[in-house]
Amino acid sequence: MEHTYLSQSLADTHKLAERFVKSIPEGTTIALLGTLGAGKTAFVQGVGLASGITANSITSPTFVLCNEYVGTQSIYHLDAYRLADSDEFSQLGPEEMYQSKHYVFIEWADRVVDCLPREYITIQINIKSHDSRLFVVSSTDTLEQKVKRWMDSISNE
Repeated sequence: MEHTYLSQSLADTHKLAERFVKSIPEGTTIALLGTLGAGKTAFVQGVGLASGITANSITSPTFVLCNEYVGTQSIYHLDAYRLADSDEFSQLGPEEMYQSKHYVFIEWADRVVDCLPREYITIQINIKSHDSRLFVVSSTDTLEQKVKRWMDSISNE
């Protein structure tokens, strides 16, 4: 099932991320999809803020490939954009990350879909205008109830 949320601002995106932390358990993998500038890193920054991590310390991992941030909920933040193939992604050690208590955010995850764990959430971010973004969220069956609770919490405001 797909769930959608229209963010009208960075503050809205951070509010969505805050609700994510309240609804989605640590140890969850999130496939982030969207064009350059869509807001993938901005969403991760919002999760970081809600976890006690300063937003400006969270940067796109495009050139370093993987960042780790430690907070009340810790984060692995990976980027598959510059990787040649799934084998190169596997060398980053995602299997160990998937077994951790960290959230594992993978930007450009569509490039390494065969390396994703059995259970994960997909967040497609589409640019609608300069400030607004449409979040389209789906998940594997085992995570659907948690995703539904997350999306319901933001729409019930």
